[in-house]
Amino acid sequence: MSETSSLQTANGSDAKHEGARSPLAFVVDEEASIRQFVSLLLQGAGIDTLEFADGAAFRSAKIGRSPDLVFLNVGTDTQDAEQSIDMLALSGYSGAVQLMSGKGASVLDTVQQAGLKSKLRMLPALSKPFETSAIQKMLSDQRLGHSQQAPTVRVSLAEALTHEWVEFWYQPKIDLKKKQLAGAEAFARVNHPQHGILPPATFTPGADAASLEQLGERALVGALKSGLNLSRLGVNLRIAVNMPLSALAKLPIGDIVRSHRPQVDNWPGLIIDLTEEQVITEITLANEQAKKLAEHNVKLAIDDFGRGYSALSRLKEVPFAEMKLDPRFVVGCGSDKAHAPVCKNVIDLAHSFGSLAVGIGLENASDAQALVAMGCDLGQGFLLGQPMPEERFIALLKQRVSVRQASAPTEASGAAA
Repeated sequence: MSETSSLQTANGSDAKHEGARSPLAFVVDEEASIRQFVSLLLQGAGIDTLEFADGAAFRSAKIGRSPDLVFLNVGTDTQDAEQSIDMLALSGYSGAVQLMSGKGASVLDTVQQAGLKSKLRMLPALSKPFETSAIQKMLSDQRLGHSQQAPTVRVSLAEALTHEWVEFWYQPKIDLKKKQLAGAEAFARVNHPQHGILPPATFTPGADAASLEQLGERALVGALKSGLNLSRLGVNLRIAVNMPLSALAKLPIGDIVRSHRPQVDNWPGLIIDLTEEQVITEITLANEQAKKLAEHNVKLAIDDFGRGYSALSRLKEVPFAEMKLDPRFVVGCGSDKAHAPVCKNVIDLAHSFGSLAVGIGLENASDAQALVAMGCDLGQGFLLGQPMPEERFIALLKQRVSVRQASAPTEASGAAA
């Protein structure tokens, strides 16, 4: 039986986010890449997963807890999927069933009708390949995972900091060529007692300078502590944090790093993301900060690279480790023939500056494949993993490392994407 447990229901580690127990989903598919893709999306939404390589493994598994959702692949021969449907019906399963297949609508409809006849709660089937947005919509409709808050919700950053509502979630950054985890980016979230998990758009606009500086300091300390937790797993990742250049210039970065950095010989350091607009406006200050931070193994990166194209030549003055492409260059680069050359030019421009090119906002496989062909170095987006709480991110790494070691014990250690 082939079965991998993603997070092992996290031992309740996400209780402060989701109550005493996270939702659980089973993912049944012969393709490991599909299982992992779906699992990453679900885990990023706060849903634990168990993966099964085929229907037989799923039906014979002894799991002490019934899932809230089952993703079930349907092959050309529908018998295996129909047997799984029969097993769910006989067991009195009350959760939702999400069928998925790349074999055509008629194949899906056969199993869909079998499930409906058995009185199972069958969701609208997904035809492969499907976009991340399809799963996100389904989760929203089913009210599973972290809810998406309406943009009208507004919270004071100062109040959130005072009440310790601020926390940091981590999104994986993938080496597109090696298909390995290459880093992570920290994103601030507010865990509000009434509104739940809130994104930055609800608390950073209009925030005062002192609060933004405090947020930046907490992000740095949090990233350094997370790096220490990861190093204990034997995983050393360079973590990126975002902050305004004005806040960066005021913070005692050297003291913060010395106090909290992991004490390992191969510590990869930190990256601080600055927006292109800030850097172009304050190029001298950015250059001063880059030189000052280098001695502490902290490097700068440009966010939304390519937006101010006419002023890009000035960026050569600053040694940036990464140039993160504006998402408008990434989205559609694999399908729009007119758009692709522009994306390729921006990647080449980043390389001409001596920086790594990072494609952000990746949501479909065709864009990811196009970026690889264009020579883009790193990728980041919902296709590769959503931002998730630190406990969940670390638990996911533990699971992936253990699977990698079990399947290839002679390979060098590392976390595969």
